[in-house]
Amino acid sequence: MAEVLKGKPVADAMKEELAKKVGELKAKGITPTLGIVRVGARPDDLYYEGGAKKTCEAVGMAYEVFEYPADIDQESFEKAVTEVGAMKNINGILMFAPLPKHLNEKKIRSLIPVEKDVDCLTLGSAAKVFADEPDGFPPCTPTACMDIIHFNNIPIKGKKCVVLGRSLVVGKPVAMLLLREHGTVTICHSRTENLPDVCKEADILIAAVGRAKMVKANFVRPGQIVIDVGINEDPDNPGKYCGDVDYAEVEPIVEKITPVPGGVGSVTTVVLCKQTIMACEMQNA
Repeated sequence: MAEVLKGKPVADAMKEELAKKVGELKAKGITPTLGIVRVGARPDDLYYEGGAKKTCEAVGMAYEVFEYPADIDQESFEKAVTEVGAMKNINGILMFAPLPKHLNEKKIRSLIPVEKDVDCLTLGSAAKVFADEPDGFPPCTPTACMDIIHFNNIPIKGKKCVVLGRSLVVGKPVAMLLLREHGTVTICHSRTENLPDVCKEADILIAAVGRAKMVKANFVRPGQIVIDVGINEDPDNPGKYCGDVDYAEVEPIVEKITPVPGGVGSVTTVVLCKQTIMACEMQNA
């Protein structure tokens, strides 16, 4: 039986620390504030927004929601995003993506100021992450993976780290964060030859490929730490969610594993607040 690395203890410890920082900033007359930019009202956006608001309230931060109609035109939305970016009281910006298809998302993302880009939506932020610049904010999900690893005192230095997935949202940035801490990193994907054997070599396996229960028993071995980033509809249980790891097969084999739900996802909104507070500190240094 593996040790289950739940996200709640990590999130609770982080919230306690963040509440102290917010208290210190408020004592100086500064309230860290997250700006939430949303087009339309997709259920998944509203769900994440609700979690972000709750976390902001839990640590004493402020937030402001900027909601726009799903049919907003390009020019109007560009103007709106520019205005939000220029607001001095807004320290961090979360913009829900993907945007409706009639909008040029690449252009709109570029309008978010890098110093307020707390979920790595801009190329400028990505460049800072890849260049190891300390003022570049990685996406919240890979950062949540690292926070879980750190909280559980899992060593990275010199370890074989395999990242299954190569997206700009998780795979590539989490590889950079592991490299930053001297992990020996392999990035693989659905077209990697002998994929199960490559994954089996890992000391730390991060599954972020976006395929339900893809990682089976033949992908793992005893002694491994498995971080499951996936959130997929469970093909065997309609209405339920599962990760990229077949938990029932993998959990009895490995040493430690994150559950889905209740693992990485439960830490991401806390990371969003953490990075907004960091942005606030830098903006008021």
